[in-house]
Amino acid sequence: MSGTNRDQDDAIPALPDKDPGSTAGEGFPEGARWYALHTRSRFEQKVYNGLRGKSFEAFLPKAQVMSRRKDRRKKILVPILPGYVFVQAELEPYRYWEIIKTVGVVRMVAFKGKPVPASDQEIDSLMILNGTDRTVENQSFMQKGDRVMIMEGPLKGLVGFYLKHKNRSEKVVVSIELLQRSMAVEIEGWALEKIS
Repeated sequence: MSGTNRDQDDAIPALPDKDPGSTAGEGFPEGARWYALHTRSRFEQKVYNGLRGKSFEAFLPKAQVMSRRKDRRKKILVPILPGYVFVQAELEPYRYWEIIKTVGVVRMVAFKGKPVPASDQEIDSLMILNGTDRTVENQSFMQKGDRVMIMEGPLKGLVGFYLKHKNRSEKVVVSIELLQRSMAVEIEGWALEKIS
């Protein structure tokens, strides 16, 4: 390992053209919105705690899984989207730089150099999944398929895509378009309603 601190150099991207001390908000979306932060590997909790310590509203969606230790098995919470934490903020330049300087943050998800907020529907679906003991598995990003909403049960209101494999259980796939990521949740016959 060399003497340079490459991780810190890569941690602050040159996204906005504004000086961190500038008060002008040109190029930043207005209003408090949810933004996805890409984190260093296994730094999700540290980023979440760092943002909360700076009084930001942060969200780290987790699901319950059985631990894989040899000596004992117990349920633990793990990130649903490894490498990502969400932060809600009015993204003015000063606040943007405070978020980016949080230990473990690699970058804010952006398009053409501009931070892109996550949709409210995607965040709502992740909040419903947060803490669930249902089997959640990451899937490749899906754009095709019927868009459905779960109408009954503990995941009522969750919106996603319907997916069924031959001789396997039914699943709803929740896609986070901003991150090009999807998660599949077993639905065990819950009432689904197709939405447009």
